Amino acid sequence: MRGPRGTEATGLRSSQFRREREGAWRELEKLIQHAEKTGVRSLPAQYVVRLPLLYRATLSSLSVARAISLDRNLVDYLESLCARAYFCVYGTTQPLRDAASGFFRDRFPAAVRRYRAHIALSALFLALGTLVAFVLVTRDADWYYVFVEEAYAQGRDPAATTEDLRGILYGSGRPEALGAFASFLFTHNARIGMMAFALGFVAGIPVYLLLFTNGLILGAFAALYASRGLGIEFWGWILPHGVTELLAVVLCGGAGLVLAQALVFPGRHTRLRNLAKKGRDAGVIVLGAVAMLFVAGLIEGFFRQLVHDAVARYLVALASAILWGAYFALAGRERAA
Repeated sequence: MRGPRGTEATGLRSSQFRREREGAWRELEKLIQHAEKTGVRSLPAQYVVRLPLLYRATLSSLSVARAISLDRNLVDYLESLCARAYFCVYGTTQPLRDAASGFFRDRFPAAVRRYRAHIALSALFLALGTLVAFVLVTRDADWYYVFVEEAYAQGRDPAATTEDLRGILYGSGRPEALGAFASFLFTHNARIGMMAFALGFVAGIPVYLLLFTNGLILGAFAALYASRGLGIEFWGWILPHGVTELLAVVLCGGAGLVLAQALVFPGRHTRLRNLAKKGRDAGVIVLGAVAMLFVAGLIEGFFRQLVHDAVARYLVALASAILWGAYFALAGRERAA
């Protein structure tokens, strides 16, 4: 226990310590109060610059106060002040609109460009599956039943008549049912994308298989319709939403491969640390891809069912390809520079 002299000495030290530094603490407290009421963005530029300097000075004061065991009330005050200042300096929240804008303007396209090799490899396996199925089904229609399950085909198989297949391409659904159809398609496609991403945790091999399998289904359908002279109509039916949808699935597959690389080839970091680092970027890609799948679901659920002109369908597909290409190539580059 401290005696009366020890208590008096501590009080004197605390008073002197406070007199020397209290001006900076009071200034910081005023800035914090202003920021808590109206937001950091409302502070004049000179105070925005001043805020982190005062915060560091107060942190230094807190460190000294703890080291020389100053008055407990003073230490508590400085701890509270530093905690409030921390959230002003580092924990400033953005409005949802600004956060979403920054994500799609900068983070998402930048992450796609950063891992373009993984995404290109993902696209290669999807395209390879499509090509393999197209060639095999063109040579022997029985291969169709190997690649496409009956429940998925829903009557679109080699046994169907050409008119039945044509009717699927140009049949229109009831307007009141199109919203539910779009919701179903978004859910289905998002599930595939999430699976492609999640399978990256098992060294990536299942990612390749999933992409290749989806390519087999697409190639089998393409070969079936081409065999009936409906190849152009089929791709006009697929591509308006398919450009966005397939690109989103490829992005999810690429994100899965990013995770697989982090696990299999961690480099100089531990697997856990590398996975945490790469996983953040992969998560950005997947989140953006889910938004793309939502757009694809709307196109598939509404536009494709209501617009039957082949030229209009191809124009929408071409416009989608150009817009996505420009977006991923250019968005956020100026800010990054």
